[in-house]
Amino acid sequence: MQTRIKVTSPESLGASLRALRKDKGLNQTEAGKPAGVNQVTVSSIERGVPTRVDTLFRLLAALDLELVIQPREKPDEDAW
Repeated sequence: MQTRIKVTSPESLGASLRALRKDKGLNQTEAGKPAGVNQVTVSSIERGVPTRVDTLFRLLAALDLELVIQPREKPDEDAW
């Protein structure tokens, strides 16, 4: 099943990653280990703290996720 999640901020990205990690039954240490990302960094990303793009992509890969960019369907007042 494909899940599409609308992400409009670092906080919504972090919350989405947290939910998807938990769906996989992983704790933060387990999720970060294959990506070489420690638990503190995973926690920071999940809280919406800015991180390096390469770190984010390593975590996405470790969770078997990908980033897809597409035009917005309609303007979002909460977006940056």
